[in-house]
Order: sequence, then C-alpha cells, then structure tokens
Amino acid sequence: MSTLSHGQRTTAQDHRRVAFATIVGTTIEWYDFFIYANAAGLVFAKLFFEPAGNDIAILISFASVGLSFLFRPLGAFLAGHFGDRLGRRAILVITLIMMGAATTLIGVLPTYETAGIAAPILLLLLRIMQGISAGGEWGGAVLMAVEHAPRSKRGLFGSFPQLGVPLGMLLASGVLALMSGVISPGAAFAEWGWRIPFLLSFVLIIVGFIVRRSVDESPVFEEIAQKKQQSRVPIVELFKKHWLLVIIAALVFAGNNAAGYMTTGGYILSYATNPKGLAMDRTAVLLAVTASAALWFIFTLVAGFLADSIGRKKTYLIGYGCLIVTVFPLFWLVNTGNIWALFLGLAMFTVGLGLTYGPQAAVYSELFPASIRFSGVAISYALGAIIGGAFAPMIATALVQATGTTVSVSVYLLIVALVSTGAVLVIRERKGIDLGINNQAEQEVGATIFDKRTPARTGDSARV
Repeated sequence: MSTLSHGQRTTAQDHRRVAFATIVGTTIEWYDFFIYANAAGLVFAKLFFEPAGNDIAILISFASVGLSFLFRPLGAFLAGHFGDRLGRRAILVITLIMMGAATTLIGVLPTYETAGIAAPILLLLLRIMQGISAGGEWGGAVLMAVEHAPRSKRGLFGSFPQLGVPLGMLLASGVLALMSGVISPGAAFAEWGWRIPFLLSFVLIIVGFIVRRSVDESPVFEEIAQKKQQSRVPIVELFKKHWLLVIIAALVFAGNNAAGYMTTGGYILSYATNPKGLAMDRTAVLLAVTASAALWFIFTLVAGFLADSIGRKKTYLIGYGCLIVTVFPLFWLVNTGNIWALFLGLAMFTVGLGLTYGPQAAVYSELFPASIRFSGVAISYALGAIIGGAFAPMIATALVQATGTTVSVSVYLLIVALVSTGAVLVIRERKGIDLGINNQAEQEVGATIFDKRTPARTGDSARV
C-alpha cells in the first residue's frame, strides 16, 4: 500500500494532533532562537561586548546572531543523516531539548563586568549550540507535517511548522515587551529583566517534549524502514546526485530569510531604539514587532491555502513581488520616527514574508527523493539561511554606518529578493507528486527546468 493512501486514511484526529505538535514544537524552538536575536539588539552589546566600543559592540552582537547560522549546516548534516536512517520523530525531540538547554543556560550567564572575557565566550558557545539545534529541527518538523498530510493539503499542512516562526517571534517579542515595559522597566531590564525570557524556556521545553512524543512517526519513514530502503550515507548520495538542486533550493529561501531577519534578527528593533539614532521607545517598538508577527502568522497560513489552490510557484512569485515593492517603503516609514508609521511599514513587509514562507515546506518536501529527503530539506534550509539571514542584521548595520542611509539596506534586500525570484522560476511545480518510497524513480528526476530526464520504468533495479 502506498504511503499516500496511508496518509489519506489517517483520521481527522490524527491530522489535528500532527498539526498541533508541529506548531507547538516549532513555536518553542523559534521562541528560543528569537529571544537571543532580540536581546542581541537590545542589551547584549552593552552586557557582553561593551569594551569593544559602542559601534563595534553592536556589530559583534549582531555577528553573534549570525554565528549560529554557520553551524546550522552541521546540525542539518547530523539530523539529515540520522533522520533518514532512524526516523523523523527522535530527531525532533533531541533538537528541542538541545535548544532549550542552551537558551536556559544563557539566562544564567555572568556578564563581562563580572566574568570578563569568559562571559562572551560562553555566550557564543551557547549560541553555536542553538544553531546546531535549529539546523536539524526544521527539516524534521516539516517532514512530519507534510508526510502525514493528504495529497491535496500538503501546502496547508506544510505551513503549520512555518507558523511556529512568527508565533515564536510574537511570543519572544511579547515577553520581552512585558519585561521591558511592566515587570522590569528602565535599568532593571538590563540588570536582570532580560534573563527571565531565557529562563522561561525551561518550562516551554517540557511542554514541547510531551507534545512531540505524542505524535506517531512519519508514515513515509515507516514505509522506508519496513522495506529496509534507508540510504546508508544519505548526505553523500544527496550531493552526488542533487547538488545543483540543493543550491537552487537554498537560493529560493535566501530572499525570505534576509528580509525576515530585519525583524526577527533584531535589526529594526536595534536601529529604531538606538539612542544615537531614532531613539524610539523600546517597549513601543517591541509591541509593534509583536503585532507585525501576528500579521506574518496570518499571511503564512494564507500562503498554505494558496499553495494548494493556485500552486507553490505562483504563491512564491506573488510573495517575492510583495517583498520587492516594500523594501524601500519599509525604511521610509521607519525613518519617520513615528511608531504607527513603523508598524505600518512592518505590516506591509510581512505580507511578502508570509507568502514566501508558507509554501516552503511543501516545495522542499516535493523536490527531494524519499530516502534522502530529510538530508535534502534540512541542508538546503541551512544553506539558504546562511546565504540570506545569517549576517543580514550585521550587513545592514555595516551598510548604514558606511553610507549613512538605509537606502543601502533596501538595495541589499532587493538584490537578494531578485536572486530568490530567479531560483523560484527554475524549479518545477511538483504539487501532488507521490512522496512514498515506491515512487522514488519519479522523485529523483525533473525537479528543475534544467533536468530533462524521465523516470526509470517500474521494476528497474537501478535508481535514476
């Protein structure tokens, strides 16, 4: 029996359980990730890197955000290898625990004032641990969602783990706003208030662990394991046969990630609240970012529906079109120094963010063959994050310092968005393709317009 049929026979209750587990798990995972990014924009420059001087300290603080991205491929390689050989669910639980442990430990770190150079070193080591975890988590969450989904609803189901990103951002910025504006305002926030959101991660991880353990293994992997068709070295097979596809898939994501880290990476938060710049109220900006995350959530979900109705490529192209026309108005509005204008700019920007993020899980899952799918999805995502978002906040900061204008940042985002649009144009629409191991021959070929191969006939012993 094909995996697709199995997926279609699962009950509505199973579907709801999978959807809930993927949303909750990724929300917690990305809450941890974004707490660091926002704190880097608000207090880490002063608490951990102040001896470098104000401007350099901000650059180093944002560089530490990007540092984790360099270790995402390591997490993706490890998770991909074991996810393709041992299963999706176990990897999801391990990465969740890793991320939570690193985040909680950041909450108890001494600062440079009390521990000297050991403080930033420990901070960077824990950030690296976050990066390894994030590199492995996304691929597992995506495959659990998409491989459990009915054929006609993969776009929607694939958007569920994507929703965890804006939800994680909303939760992170909301908790920081509560600490900054109510519980520990003013100097108290830098003294101890910033630590509470990190320590809260310990409780969230327990919740996420329980939820993720309640979900059955992916039906696609169960079929692979039953037929003993796991690839012995999935990463080697991936790069031997599909290296170009990995690069193209990474570029598809890069534009979204670069744009997203203007907000999730803390750049606009830091830029708008800098005392030597716009000097906007910290809590007000945090609330504006929180509200924009809610809109990002909505448009990511809309993109899931659109991906199933009009197709993945069309949804992507509409989304990148929206990003392209808003990269300049975003900073025009932010630079007014008015909080409502800043929110309007972010609100416009999140339309494109959501529409280019919602279809990604379905697109990636349909691009790669079943036996190496975890490796393909995870590594493409990790590489796309390095190309796009890893150092976007640092690059934006350096561009403004060098040019004196945010126009340079808009041009940078425009270029990356155009590159990603080109990458979308060269992948093929694979909506509805059978994801099961029995259909591996068709999955192996034709993912891009450059690939003119046809599948091997049924019964051929060799893979195409």
